[in-house]
Amino acid sequence: MRILIVGAGDVGFQLGRRLSRDQHDITIIDADPVKVRRAAEQLDGLAIEGSGDSYRVLRQAGVADADVVAAVTDNDDANLMACRLAKASGVEVTIARVRNAEFSEPGFVLTPAQLGADHIIHPEREAANAIVRLLQESSATHVVDLENGRIEMIGLILEADSPLVNVPLAELGRRHNYPPVQIVAVDRNHETIIPKGDDRLRAGDHMFAICAPEYARELFGLAGKRKKPRMDNIMIVGGGMIARFVAEEMAGKAYVKIIEHDLGRAERLADCLPQALVIHGDGTDIELLQAEDLENMDSFVAVTGDDENNIIATLLARQYEVLRPIALVNRVAYLPILPTIGLNAVISKQMLTVNAVQQFIQHRQVAAIAGVPGVEGQMIEYIARQGSRITQRPLRDVKFPRSAVVGAVLRNGELLIPGGTTLIQPGDRTVVFALPEAMNELDRLFG
Repeated sequence: MRILIVGAGDVGFQLGRRLSRDQHDITIIDADPVKVRRAAEQLDGLAIEGSGDSYRVLRQAGVADADVVAAVTDNDDANLMACRLAKASGVEVTIARVRNAEFSEPGFVLTPAQLGADHIIHPEREAANAIVRLLQESSATHVVDLENGRIEMIGLILEADSPLVNVPLAELGRRHNYPPVQIVAVDRNHETIIPKGDDRLRAGDHMFAICAPEYARELFGLAGKRKKPRMDNIMIVGGGMIARFVAEEMAGKAYVKIIEHDLGRAERLADCLPQALVIHGDGTDIELLQAEDLENMDSFVAVTGDDENNIIATLLARQYEVLRPIALVNRVAYLPILPTIGLNAVISKQMLTVNAVQQFIQHRQVAAIAGVPGVEGQMIEYIARQGSRITQRPLRDVKFPRSAVVGAVLRNGELLIPGGTTLIQPGDRTVVFALPEAMNELDRLFG
């Protein structure tokens, strides 16, 4: 598939890396020569210097031959103009990254089609939704939804006293009467492992399991986690759109306190969030945090525009033993090292956007794609096609990639945890966790 990416910043670069790895024909445009040089040197594709909202530049990049245009710069107007020009040039699918929440609200005067974009992705809304899920499942490090919440992948850190530790996975299934859960990945010492039946979990492992949402609490119990603590008191550092969305969602469910260093923004936030307490101050000032009762907070969420400030503030919260510290960290290079300093609940606005764009691009074969910050693999939801290889024989007889595992099957709305005798049927929505090297073989199996 020929894909034209407008914007070679963090989102565009990571998107280009994923799509070129999946054997798509990539062209990337950016006005910044430094970003264009990086893309040209590190991506398998064509990099062009120029403005993505220029028809001349788009023509130079081959817009008329593109199957998809994804405009992911930091400029809403430029992204939407690029999409409009692409549509006028006959591009089938256009995707725009848009920060203005008004554009995607129900009842907005212009439809996405009138704006020029078939799909609009709002990074701040995506990040806020991910944070709310972590607040609601407060024993988890990650919560990833598929099928409108009917399937969840949950991340947990295993303690030394966890009943799941040092027991072969096959034995765990027999011991617990084969619960409706599938352990699909383990992050151990920064290496992502696809576990098999004779593998054993270890203390300190970052385990990822797929289950139905209603089974999540039992999964926490099986892993030795205590009863899910209540999130009654939440402190948020940073008063941007993410903070506002989180506060609006948690209104009536928790007491929310927001710290914002910019006085004008703090005043505007206080006006639109009457149920929250908004404080003007520096969220990394330990004296201010102490004065605002940090030690009695159930959760601490750092969502400023500065990664370093978010990391420092969240580490301060950990020192005060806040039960649920969450940090927004957008610099992709930071993500693998954060667990080593104790930050396991991390949200990356950039990677959430990349996931969303990739899902729209691959919608013909794939129903959904979701990545996890700091973990190499990704969760993919395939729709099995009539006559595809995966439907020809039971899973135990399929030559399935070792670096992938089937986590769940959704058949006629019913969630199935598959075993070796499971036969995937045409139309089944099959959730697979896979490392990058398995992608091509999976496409052949399900295609």
